[in-house]
Amino acid sequence: MTLTIQVDGMGSRSASSPLRPAVEPAFSDLVVVANRLPVKQKGGAERPVLRTIGWETSPGGLVGALAPVLSARTGAWVGWPGCSGPAPGPFDHEGMHLHPVALARSEYEAFYEGFSNATLWPLYHDAIRAPEFRADWWDAYVAVNSRYAERAAAVTAINGSVWVHDYQLQLVPAMLRRLRPDLRIGFFLHIPFPPPELFMHLPWRHEIIEGLLGVDVVGFQEPVAAQNFSRLARRVAGATGAAKHLLHGGRRIEVGAFPISIDVDAVTRIAGNPITTVRAAELRRNLGAPTTLLLGVDRLDYTKGIELRLRAFQELLRDRRLKPGECVMVQIAVPSRGEVSSYAEERERIERLVGEINGEFGQMGRPVVHYLHRSLPFPELVALYRAADVMLVTPLRDGMNLVSKEYVAARTDGAGVLVLSEFAGASRELSSALLVNPHDHEGLKHTIEAAVNLDPLEARKRMRSMRAAVRRHDVHAWAAEFLGALNGH
Repeated sequence: MTLTIQVDGMGSRSASSPLRPAVEPAFSDLVVVANRLPVKQKGGAERPVLRTIGWETSPGGLVGALAPVLSARTGAWVGWPGCSGPAPGPFDHEGMHLHPVALARSEYEAFYEGFSNATLWPLYHDAIRAPEFRADWWDAYVAVNSRYAERAAAVTAINGSVWVHDYQLQLVPAMLRRLRPDLRIGFFLHIPFPPPELFMHLPWRHEIIEGLLGVDVVGFQEPVAAQNFSRLARRVAGATGAAKHLLHGGRRIEVGAFPISIDVDAVTRIAGNPITTVRAAELRRNLGAPTTLLLGVDRLDYTKGIELRLRAFQELLRDRRLKPGECVMVQIAVPSRGEVSSYAEERERIERLVGEINGEFGQMGRPVVHYLHRSLPFPELVALYRAADVMLVTPLRDGMNLVSKEYVAARTDGAGVLVLSEFAGASRELSSALLVNPHDHEGLKHTIEAAVNLDPLEARKRMRSMRAAVRRHDVHAWAAEFLGALNGH
């Protein structure tokens, strides 16, 4: 079998290239396509790509789950290397073949900051912020998706499998199907998929649905998201069939929920390390040895409900239902999309509120809210999980939220209380958490207070149930389940 495809775009070949069987080392049986490569440059993100002296594996459950699979199957990963401008050529890293996709700065701004994160992100998160609809952003989205599809087509072996990830690349499946009809193509959406009444606001709704219908298997975090997609596929694109098995373009498409998880063993190893135990105790001492330590760990994003959480804590202190000094809160806000105005405004509001709370209730050298606007090394984060009596995970909308699962996995001591939003996908599996509607201000205050005062035996019973749920379905099981559906279709 010989196929000819055209490969264009910055940093990619511009000549026709015959694809030969998979014995050719340049071709891979399994290719992951994601917005970012699974590596970051040593020396920091500001180092120009062409001067980089090396790469290191990026943290995260997706990389941890897929890297062993790719290494075992001569696999490849297509993605952006993290810097605008020309991209380096393909290179190998820890058994994976990595194929960088180049983005000019203007493309990054329109495709990523614009259409992906100012149009799709708010729309898919219940329109918490009003999405912006701009034709020039859409044009960039189409162009960049085409570049990813072309690169994937060029590096995948005959009859190979391609797994496309997330909202930035929803056009890739159909584009790739046109280039390589021999491939098995899967897509997984890591964020929520909106109900039809919201999705129909999108001027390019037909194109997005048709893009996703290029797959053999499309996966979502929750059953309701899968149902939303199936309804829209029938309404917008004329697909037929049942909710879980659509028919479109003469092909059968499996639609399902494949909730993502974490590397439980990796978290457990760190949590069980004596160094972590010592560090957790040290953190509590450094925080003034409070009776109760509350913890929030989030990307700094308006969907995470950080401001509502802080206001609830503030009012509990004002009402004297919690005592300053005895109850202390740590909020980690990992920097995210700081160049986008709505994110910069969110940071300003949160930091102003933290100052207000500490000005009202803190003492010299003893704030009641300890706020960090930075990421932490994962072992340090696990030590914080071990130190915290109450974990506050209260997003307004979240596809899954892996922080909640990390906290549960880290509590090898069986203690700790999880307060979890009903609108996080994780609430389906972690039903023994104290579930809360973060939009219900009084309900949120009541739930936080209940968590602080929860009977220790009841807390251990709930944690035991949640730890069993997380253990049953870790990230490796998630990857195996999706790839099993893709390859067994």
